[in-house]
Amino acid sequence: MDNAYLLNAEMEALSAVVLVPTYNNEKTLGKVIQEIQKYTNHLLVVNDGSTDNTLKILQGFELKGLVSYQTNVGKGWALRQGFKKATELGYSYAITIDSDGQHLPENLEDFIRKMHQVPGALVVGHRNMDQSTVPKKSSFGHKFSNFWFQVETGVALPDTQSGYRAYPIYKLKNLRWYTKKFEFEIEVMVRASWNRIPVIPVPIKVIYQTGEDRVTHFRPFKDFTRISILNTVLFILAIAYHRPMKMVREFSYSKFKQQFVDALTDKGNPPVKKAAAVGFGVFMGIVPIWGYQMLVAVALSHYFKLNKVLVLVAAQVSLPPFIPFILLASFWTGGVLMGSDNFKLSISDFYDMSVLTNNLLQYAVGAVVFAVVAGLGAFLLSLGTIQLYKSK
Repeated sequence: MDNAYLLNAEMEALSAVVLVPTYNNEKTLGKVIQEIQKYTNHLLVVNDGSTDNTLKILQGFELKGLVSYQTNVGKGWALRQGFKKATELGYSYAITIDSDGQHLPENLEDFIRKMHQVPGALVVGHRNMDQSTVPKKSSFGHKFSNFWFQVETGVALPDTQSGYRAYPIYKLKNLRWYTKKFEFEIEVMVRASWNRIPVIPVPIKVIYQTGEDRVTHFRPFKDFTRISILNTVLFILAIAYHRPMKMVREFSYSKFKQQFVDALTDKGNPPVKKAAAVGFGVFMGIVPIWGYQMLVAVALSHYFKLNKVLVLVAAQVSLPPFIPFILLASFWTGGVLMGSDNFKLSISDFYDMSVLTNNLLQYAVGAVVFAVVAGLGAFLLSLGTIQLYKSK
């Protein structure tokens, strides 16, 4: 190509290397390397324990680096070894291309352009999954993976399964990885996003081989099970820590204040919907699911199509100074409902949490009922106030 020299210079300027993990792809490996070297000589190959003619094929090429070991471990391990070797060689980025021939080196230009636009991002190739040659199981896995990635990170990505990627390995080198097979490509994306590394797409072309030419080492039952287990663990970590922390990091008081004013004065939102958002927020602030109130409130407000800003503001009834009053009211309510004598307490008693732990059922029942009553009260008060303001 006329611009091959320029592309190689761009690779050097970015300190980027093309990384090809391979396992028993002797039919396509040589051609893949030849095509890549039309664009750049910055090429690193990881031989993941191949038992065919892979090593013999590799001897015919001049590479920047080669990692080879006898026992096949998995694609994730091959990528991890490739990242380590690339870092040792002084590279900052690794652009991964599969050795089965489905990725086109001509898209390297698109990756480099995107890497310049968003330095330090993890760039993921976006395939056209609507083309007729895409296997049905790939299309299902694609949608499944996209859904869980968005749940775990809050980031919508059109293609989370593409192996054609540009990794900012200088940002990933201090992370400890736990997976070694296909599921590593999910782990690295999710944890990169959690560590505030942008994960962005770039459109690519792809060729799916058919018949005997198509070689895949993906084992549907075993690998899908591993992926499902990983997504379960990542989901738990996301809801317990990473998603709430992301909300805290992105919080802006001035922006939030303006959104609150806009929400109250929004003429396109009926008064009853605004009041419902306030009432629901008060309910969520009192209901006894401490630690998860805001997360659940946001999720349910999205489901019920309520204004999230109004919900979150109203849920602040559970701010620390108000907590003893909420606990006392919940405890009293539970005592009345359950006919218990253990509700003649003062606010100061609720600074000792043993009062709750020793009477947990009474508190839980009372908190739920009190949350419903307070939520309805907030709804009616808000509706009346909004209507009065509107009439004036």
